Amino acid sequence: MRTLVPALALCLLASCAVATAQQAAPPSSAATPAATDNPYTTFTRGAYTAIQNILLHSAEKMPEENYSFKPVASVRTYGQIVGHVADAQYLFCSIALGEKKPDVKVEQTKSSKADLVAALKEAFSYCGKAYDGMTDASGTQMVKLFGDDTPKLSVLTVNNMHSIEHYGNLVTYMRMKGIVPPTSEPGFNARAPKK
Repeated sequence: MRTLVPALALCLLASCAVATAQQAAPPSSAATPAATDNPYTTFTRGAYTAIQNILLHSAEKMPEENYSFKPVASVRTYGQIVGHVADAQYLFCSIALGEKKPDVKVEQTKSSKADLVAALKEAFSYCGKAYDGMTDASGTQMVKLFGDDTPKLSVLTVNNMHSIEHYGNLVTYMRMKGIVPPTSEPGFNARAPKK
């Protein structure tokens, strides 16, 4: 329960950021019908777009020499967190897509910044198929997530929560190295891509 409350708080903050960004953007006629017909999946996809932008900027912003940094011996390095987030995209999105999870072990096989950033981009590309193909109706289909029956859309929501949870880790590491995290940069949300 102690970890659930902070995770839900982070998800709420991410949701507020996405909603604020969506309100600031002028509506396009092409996006309006999808949002009206599929408000839940449209919101979840928008949150994912914002989160992947934040995570990619975090991966790109940290210098290579800090990818092996970890504040204490019992936690992952910065690079391992980036790899873990990439691996999680395959885990959650393969479930939502109804596919066998690709046998990718980014956290265990990649260590350089260039390899991890490239792997993260590939993972987001794979996972984007799940978000882009989901509708409110198909999102109600039940699948197994960690042994429990779960709606497909909820699997994608858990992916968003997991991703933003690990952004919190990356923020701490960046701050310890004197680096301003992406979401603290002036105007970051205004530059974020909209989907």
